[in-house]
Amino acid sequence: MDKNQIRTRIKARKSLLTLAEKEEAARRVFDVLENSAAFALAENVLMYHSLPDELSTRSFIARWAERKNFFLPRVNGVNLEILPYDRSRMALGAFHIEEPQGDDIVDISRIELVVVPAVAYDRSGNRVGRGKGYYDRLLHGTKATKVGVGYDFQLLDEDIPAEEHDVAVDVVITESHRIVIRRR
Repeated sequence: MDKNQIRTRIKARKSLLTLAEKEEAARRVFDVLENSAAFALAENVLMYHSLPDELSTRSFIARWAERKNFFLPRVNGVNLEILPYDRSRMALGAFHIEEPQGDDIVDISRIELVVVPAVAYDRSGNRVGRGKGYYDRLLHGTKATKVGVGYDFQLLDEDIPAEEHDVAVDVVITESHRIVIRRR
């Protein structure tokens, strides 16, 4: 299956979820994340501000915003910038995603943990994004631990075709699975 077929299949499956199912999935996934060593050890965490069809990050961010340094991406042309999360400095940006405002851009080298959104993941950490390459460009070369989060059906048993520029995640967490990818 190619990446566009995967996107179509996952979009259809997401459309069947009830609000209760979405909330329960987010609670279960983020409970696992917050109990992980990677999260416990990280002071600077890059999150994503979820779109309606993504696993919601809002409750998790609100719960931890006083105890962790959270950062969120902001679209700038074809790239993502990283800015500190401050609830009072958010505004709708590109693609109707709430983004942080201001000029206090942070280099990716300060980030220790990145929670990476995707349409789908495989068991080797490869991911299918929305197709624009924003996260691949941002994460290329970072030493931060990259954690992919999603619904159970977003974890595929078949391999996702990966290209040279694609950046894989180190851990995938779904409602029922926590997969740590060992790389050589």
